[in-house]
Amino acid sequence: MLTCSFMVFLKPMLFFVLRILWRPLDFSRLLKVERCHLTESESLIPLIWTTLAHKLRETSGISLGQRKGFSTMPEIETIRRDSELFSPPSDVRGMTKLDRTAFKKTVTIPVLKVRKEIVNRLMRSLKRTALQRPGIKRVIEDPEDAESRLIMLDPYKMFTHDSFEKAELSILKQLNVSPQLSKYNLELTYENFKSEEILRAVLPEGQDVTSGFSRVGHIAHLNLRDHQLPFKHLIGQVMIDKNPGITSAVNKISNIDNTYRNFQMEVLAGEENMTTKVRENNYIYEFDFSKVYWNPRLSTEHSRITELLKPGDVLFDVFAGVGPFVIPAAKKNCTVFANDLNPESHKWLLHNCKLNKVDQKVKVFNLDGKDFLQGPVREELMQLGLSKERKHSIHIVMNLPAKAIEFLSAFQSLLDGQQCSSELLPIVHCYSFSKDVNPAEDVCQRAGAVLGISLEECSSVHLVRNVAPNKEMLCITFHIPAATLYKNQTINLDNQEEPPLKRQRIDNAFSEEKPQIASNT
Repeated sequence: MLTCSFMVFLKPMLFFVLRILWRPLDFSRLLKVERCHLTESESLIPLIWTTLAHKLRETSGISLGQRKGFSTMPEIETIRRDSELFSPPSDVRGMTKLDRTAFKKTVTIPVLKVRKEIVNRLMRSLKRTALQRPGIKRVIEDPEDAESRLIMLDPYKMFTHDSFEKAELSILKQLNVSPQLSKYNLELTYENFKSEEILRAVLPEGQDVTSGFSRVGHIAHLNLRDHQLPFKHLIGQVMIDKNPGITSAVNKISNIDNTYRNFQMEVLAGEENMTTKVRENNYIYEFDFSKVYWNPRLSTEHSRITELLKPGDVLFDVFAGVGPFVIPAAKKNCTVFANDLNPESHKWLLHNCKLNKVDQKVKVFNLDGKDFLQGPVREELMQLGLSKERKHSIHIVMNLPAKAIEFLSAFQSLLDGQQCSSELLPIVHCYSFSKDVNPAEDVCQRAGAVLGISLEECSSVHLVRNVAPNKEMLCITFHIPAATLYKNQTINLDNQEEPPLKRQRIDNAFSEEKPQIASNT
């Protein structure tokens, strides 16, 4: 039953409809109108119209359709606010092979008729109300008047002339433009729908829709779920169509291989060329994405570590990949030793050092991580010396989250000679995954267990990103304990200088916003 609260807009509109429909519909059984004092209210216009239309459809099956072509829209008419207005046709549901022609649809939208010479001036004042859809011009020619133009308006915001705000009405009055709205039948095609709208219409109703991906140069990297696999080729093509610069879409079909840190992938659509170029933090990297590890979500972490370095510092990158830590560090005038076991990563690392003009500042190795630590790293540490005369810091980055903690055992009794003061000990940045309820405690305890000493009071743990539900990627940073690093040393912990790194718990970090998907162009 419609009461006074539903009758606060144009009274003539309701009575007009009642007079037309009363006899054929026996309208008295549709709704009961109570007498009340009416006041104007714009906000209830779409609500009443939607309610009325719903009642009409339920009772009589009548659809309040629109006439074809362009015609005036009386003030008593309004476009029903419908969340499905810009959804693709329902018959595309279940499509597995993309047919772009099946996405044609005609919708009726409000338009405002204006003189063509004032269009540009007026559009600046109608940003709120103008229609914004992919591939649709907001201003079109008037088919009935060559001297006029039609401004397409947002049907979710504009119902009658009363939908204009006061400031907008003031501009219309100044420019001598009638606020009277008209209607226009707009034909939508595949090009006018967003990727999420297309996939939501195609995939089974109620299932998750994939509209996000990791961009790696010209490649869109997706991680499709099982229920999306029957539509994988369609999804891949939609990603290419709707994202300029993307010419290939791939899906991960296996977990990352822990030996070479790459994974098997399937090309869903587009070109099969996986050699790509990306720009991250103002540096350029080229590589074959199908043969090396690259994660655009780690760009912020690469910057964080680089900012810890000072000119003259020494960086050992144990699992360097194609150089996202190496190149920025070398550009910062650090001495860099980079290693990766994967021959392809080693090849592209050399290439990227030359590409970014730091090849003279980087020594590159193709060894197992443990061999690199116990060979070149040990030799350089012995040569550098860990005496107080040394002014520069030594950093060791170990970005292999699935296994890096296991490699910490290589530091046990790595060096001969006298221990140095704690602030001169090498600083390790070791990455790990954790599914523990308290991931910071978990990573700290596991790293300490491998080193044979507690890191509770001499480490910091940084939350890098959320990898999956209940799975975090973290970085634990600490000075290598002298008791671990040196052979045959008996350390009096009471007399040891306290390392400058204090344990920083990250319990509060999980209440902060999680890092978002980044794109590299």
